Amino acid sequence: MEISVSTAQQLRLTPEEFELIKKKLGRTPNFNELCAFSAMWSEHCSYKNSIKWLKTLPREGGKMLVKAGEENAGLMDIGDGYGVVFKIESHNHPSAIEPFQGAATGVGGIHRDIFTMGARPIASLNSLRFGNLSEAKTQHLLAGVVHGIGHYGNCFGVPTVGGEIYFDNCYHTNPLVNAMSVGIVKVGETVSATALGKGNPVIYVGSATGKDGIGGASFASADITVESTEELPAVQVGDPFQEKKLLEACLEVIQTGAVVGMQDMGAAGIICSTAEMSAKGEVGMHIDLDKVPMRQTGMKAWELLLSESQERMLLVVEKGKEQIVKKVFDKWDLENAVIGFVTDDGLLSFYLQNELQATIPAHELVLGGGAPQYDREYKEPDYFEEIKKFNIEDIPEPKDLRAIAEKIIQIPSIASKRWVYHQYDSMVGTANTSTNAPSDASVILVKETGKALAITTDCNSSYVYADPYKGAMIAVAEAARNIVCSGGQPLGVTNCLNFGNPYDPQVYYQFVQAVKGMGEACIKFNTPVTGGNVSFYNQNPDGPVYPTPTIGMVGLVEDLDQRMTLNFKEEGHLLYVVGTNMNDINSSEYVRKVLNKPYSPAPYFNLEEEFSLQQKISELIQKQCIASAHDVSEGGLFITLCESGFYKGLGFDIQTNPSIRKDAYLFGEGQSRVVVSIAADKEDAFKRIVGNYPNEKIGMVTGGIVKINGETWGAIESWKDKYDTAIESMIAQHESEYALSEI
Repeated sequence: MEISVSTAQQLRLTPEEFELIKKKLGRTPNFNELCAFSAMWSEHCSYKNSIKWLKTLPREGGKMLVKAGEENAGLMDIGDGYGVVFKIESHNHPSAIEPFQGAATGVGGIHRDIFTMGARPIASLNSLRFGNLSEAKTQHLLAGVVHGIGHYGNCFGVPTVGGEIYFDNCYHTNPLVNAMSVGIVKVGETVSATALGKGNPVIYVGSATGKDGIGGASFASADITVESTEELPAVQVGDPFQEKKLLEACLEVIQTGAVVGMQDMGAAGIICSTAEMSAKGEVGMHIDLDKVPMRQTGMKAWELLLSESQERMLLVVEKGKEQIVKKVFDKWDLENAVIGFVTDDGLLSFYLQNELQATIPAHELVLGGGAPQYDREYKEPDYFEEIKKFNIEDIPEPKDLRAIAEKIIQIPSIASKRWVYHQYDSMVGTANTSTNAPSDASVILVKETGKALAITTDCNSSYVYADPYKGAMIAVAEAARNIVCSGGQPLGVTNCLNFGNPYDPQVYYQFVQAVKGMGEACIKFNTPVTGGNVSFYNQNPDGPVYPTPTIGMVGLVEDLDQRMTLNFKEEGHLLYVVGTNMNDINSSEYVRKVLNKPYSPAPYFNLEEEFSLQQKISELIQKQCIASAHDVSEGGLFITLCESGFYKGLGFDIQTNPSIRKDAYLFGEGQSRVVVSIAADKEDAFKRIVGNYPNEKIGMVTGGIVKINGETWGAIESWKDKYDTAIESMIAQHESEYALSEI
């Protein structure tokens, strides 16, 4: 086959990249080699349009045990000889085409990133974005994604303990499916994704290789179009029971001491794992592709290199210990085969039936090696002009606040997600303390230490859309605030940066500013970025999705007695807002969804104020001055109070501040505010600790009635019913309409 520029372009390489490949090889690549470069230089694998800015994030410090990007996932010290391993990644494009398998394999892939380091996954979270829930397409995608996440996680035996779901029109064609996994490992017992030792055997383990998922990395590095459904082979097929066996076998084989290095075959499959492990160890590999276990006959070299079949690992083991490794994987009834050996020439040499199919320097394929790095131009988005026109004075104050509250509590992004989480097993492993009473973050017991982890995923993409710099800071701040309100101290961040096409200067502006804001906030909270994922090309013919830099954060609860929940405890407890209430309705659900005004600035936020707030909340929890803590976020103060009352059926009686508009007071989303409930005999201690930091006494907890400014708004149970059934009612209505249309 003659290899030309057009061949390269069909494989999503640019003419300039084709010339660069020829220069690096000193010749024209053959088709197998070009396919390898196509996968490894895809955005998904090389981060070629993002790495320059990712390097500006704080990547060291705190309690990190490995540098960011050094291994498959982040690793941080939690004391007592244990570390926490965590990472978040996207599976957006596959989920847009085949939601069940797309989401399921996203969960499987992120768990493999954890146990390939020798850690046992103990918790899973997710961050999901869909279009308008009233539309059939959105409900189809939602149902498929949730089923996929639940199926894989439940079968694999790791609890899904938390997450977030938002609904906005911009995600109509291109949903976002971000999956996070958290695991525990003994310090010193981790395994590196590194190939070392000339002559050491390279062993393939796990499921056999098929044609599913071929070209998945390249597929994830292009816009979603009407033709994307034709790329269904780029969606992988998962088997959670196979992965469970693979988990146990990998953790067992590590204990034999035979393993030199190990990496999962994720994006780009065999070519990725062989290239990255070799480049990291500054070695090469001789691979006989016909020795790869296959479930389809006649697979070509490029198909074997690029297949993304799931539940597979690549191991480098000490020479002479092959039988030890084989015995473990045979025990677990898993395919295993020696497919090659480590060389010292730095070359990846792939053979099929004793014929050389490709020879590529490993270094030239990988991120941080020979993969290109670009500096894209960017400019302020045009829509900022519309945002600048927004003025709260142009919004008439509503007369019927209760009617607005009833609308807000039923907005799908705010309402209960029980239709979703009832499909997840949140209790397997018996470590999830949040099944007893809710906290702002999920609190997971680390049984080996008696401590707990507080973990969360956060990002309000409408804030980032309004102001990418400030919005990304808010995402980090809210994640930290959720952990602090749960009694923990933030440790570190993993991020999943979801944006549109990086070649669009306005999209790239959003990306650059978001990274800058994220970095500044992470420095302030001493939460280094341990790793993560960049997902560009989240775009359809109507335009890009909102910029969505999802933050996954892990914190440590040193003493479970210090764990704090968000629910009110007793009637008569006093209610305070720690922080400043203000005339701010910017980018609130009230403005966007009730008033239908898509353009307004990001809500008020000051990083120094936020840091001080979190210090105060931590001290209040440590001194046992407060009975509950719940941060003010989407929906504003009213929704925060309702959510705190739902668990025990307790209501609230509050007075709004006469110096602030009532709609802003109740529904505004100005940041750095936490609602706390306090027993009367703790009020003096509370005031001493808070000191001069802004706070406001707003009312008290009631036995079940909601009162605003002396007006009875009904029972908390009636509000809970609206909150609980909103999503279910919308889905049921659609199903009913669909059934009628079929008659």
